[in-house]
This record gives sequence, C-alpha cells and structure tokens, in this order.
Amino acid sequence: MTLEYGTADLKEFTDSLILTRGSRHEDWDTLGFQAKAGDQFKRAQIRYVGSGATGNHENDNRTIASRGFTFSNMLLPAGAEGPEHTHHDAEEAFFVLEGEVEVGVHRDGQVEKRTLGYRDMIVVPAGVPRSLKNNGDKDALFCVIIGAQKPQIPTYPETSAMHGVTRD
Repeated sequence: MTLEYGTADLKEFTDSLILTRGSRHEDWDTLGFQAKAGDQFKRAQIRYVGSGATGNHENDNRTIASRGFTFSNMLLPAGAEGPEHTHHDAEEAFFVLEGEVEVGVHRDGQVEKRTLGYRDMIVVPAGVPRSLKNNGDKDALFCVIIGAQKPQIPTYPETSAMHGVTRD
C-alpha cells in the first residue's frame, strides 16, 4: 500500500514504494480457470503493481495500487501456453527475464511467431490478438506490463482455446 507523499513520514513513504522479491508469491489461481481448456494453460502471476487484467486483486496488500499501468511477472512452465486473447483498451509489453517465450501475433487466421529470450521484449498494441508458449524444457519468467490502471478483461476469439471458457 502506497502512502500519501505530502502527509506520510518520508521514511515510511519511501518504504511503501518498494516491493521485494521476497514479499511476492506465485498466484496459480488467478488464471486457474483457463486450465479448464487444458493443463497447458496453467501458469502463475506474480503481482507488483495493480491487479493485471484477469483478476480482482485490489485488496492484495502486497501490491502497489495502479495509477496508470499494471506490472507483474508471469511464470510459464515448460510446455505451458498463454492463450490467444486481445486487450482492446491497452498495449501490453513482455520482457523476458529467464527462459524463452514464443509470442504469436494473430490476424485473420494467420499467426506470426517469434521466440524471445533473455532481455528481449515485445510491445503488443491495443486491439492486437496475441498468444504465448514456452517451447523450452525449463520455466520461463517474464515481466508483463499493461498500459492501463485497470485493464478491461480481455476477449478470447473463436480461434482461441479459451473461447467459451467461463471463470466460475
């Protein structure tokens, strides 16, 4: 929880801006509904700023409230996938920290794929469908930045394995 700059003790305010790796946890449940479409969709979100786009984690006191973007890490196990979906209201960026991530950009039934490795990045504009896959034999860890305070829940087109999958 970030304190108010003008009224908080400066030491306490500064401490409220810092998020350590040790205070994070892997949340395997926030995207758990996607495993209904197959075990390959199991992955963990590790939140830092905001809730991301698929969960309601405003009460997560380990994060800093979003003021204009969300920031998390995604742990994508070997063989795991992030299904095709579209963020209509915000661009999304991925920055690879460990492993390799194959990113697919989709249009009219076609998919253009690129493999990103350590310190590689892709920025996907709002309205562009994309997917992810870890084709490697070890976990991939990457930063996910979404350029909105609270992004709209993404949509899953008919070509996505998530099309018709519900969150309940």
